Amino acid sequence: MQISEIKLELEKHHASSFGWAMSCCRLNRMEAEEVLQIAYLKILEGKARYEGKAAFKTWLFAVIRNTALNERRKGLMRIVTLSAGAGRLRGLSQTEDPTRALERSETQAHFRQALTKLSSRQREILHLVFYEQLTLQETAEVLSISIGTVRKHYERAKVRLRQLMQNAGNNYGIHWRREKNPGAV
Repeated sequence: MQISEIKLELEKHHASSFGWAMSCCRLNRMEAEEVLQIAYLKILEGKARYEGKAAFKTWLFAVIRNTALNERRKGLMRIVTLSAGAGRLRGLSQTEDPTRALERSETQAHFRQALTKLSSRQREILHLVFYEQLTLQETAEVLSISIGTVRKHYERAKVRLRQLMQNAGNNYGIHWRREKNPGAV
């Protein structure tokens, strides 16, 4: 692919790429912006090359995920090395934008809380399938795992999420729907 074609594809997928970066960075906006910038640089500098073996979006999401993992490892090493500032650095990753918190509805807050109780693998799979609209096969390629593993985690995540929402006292119509249609999402 030519650089101009790559730039067009990156622009086309920028919004969903940022959403995926946010998911990979545990909803830390600053970290996600940095990861996305580094991933784009890798691609534009030729350090990550698209060979056409998968869809461009699938490949791009894999680059973003790997970049996020590498950045997290680097961050952990900095924390270990700079033990004097460890508490300050940990606090930065857990801050939340107050404007966002005010805009969230009660249902969204409970949903987000329930999502945090899922394993990281389950959260990644749900994000890719629901928000990025990837197929289970594409999700398996992005995460470099088998399709069977994706299916297993996908189904378990849906069941666990439903349980967590019910336990929070927020049935939101789920209870009566499940009685009539036990297979409903």
